[in-house]
Amino acid sequence: MSRATINAEPEPITIAVDRTALVIIDMQRDFLLPGGFGEALGNDVSRLNAAVRPCAWLLEVARARKMLVIHTREGHRPDLTDAPKAKVERGSPTMRIGAKGPMGRILVRGEPGHDIIAELYPREGEPIIDKPGKGSFFATDLHLILQNGGIENLIVCGVTTEVCVHTTVREANDRGYRCIVPGDCCASYFQEFHDVALKMIKAQGGIFGWVTDSAQVLQALAHEK
Repeated sequence: MSRATINAEPEPITIAVDRTALVIIDMQRDFLLPGGFGEALGNDVSRLNAAVRPCAWLLEVARARKMLVIHTREGHRPDLTDAPKAKVERGSPTMRIGAKGPMGRILVRGEPGHDIIAELYPREGEPIIDKPGKGSFFATDLHLILQNGGIENLIVCGVTTEVCVHTTVREANDRGYRCIVPGDCCASYFQEFHDVALKMIKAQGGIFGWVTDSAQVLQALAHEK
């Protein structure tokens, strides 16, 4: 069994590579592209785009090593039957879930804005988890897919750090997975939220997981034994 030791905080972690999955969270057009939902809300989408290239590097290596790669997308059914009223009613009425946005109906599955950006687009055979909430385990079959694949460790990337990434890491931790979070592969519209979210993951001896960066993960995979 091939193993790799990743330099991370609060301490290095050794993983079995064939029991490790790369999970890329919500790298969707509506969140990252100019003219999308994220920008329409007044956010600087360039902050999120900073994570694209590091994610692409990890994705390339994970594919070359035939690791399990999983993509997630936040969004709802077109009839919004899986969208809680309390979630739909937040924010401006013209920018709510289901409203017509710059890239189709906001956070609705099948709309152009709901799909993943071209740089990280899933290949055939890579599972795509369509999730109705922030966490990737809620109301999805992610846990089943990971169990069937014999997965013990997750390398978690994506956006935003403090919301969907953090929620997924917390969910995974409670289900017994060890989570490694490369900070440069995650991003937020708010730098202070990104920084604090990473600190929370590695605090108290790694209460939710380990924090590192893409260079450390790539180096570890290049020297796996």
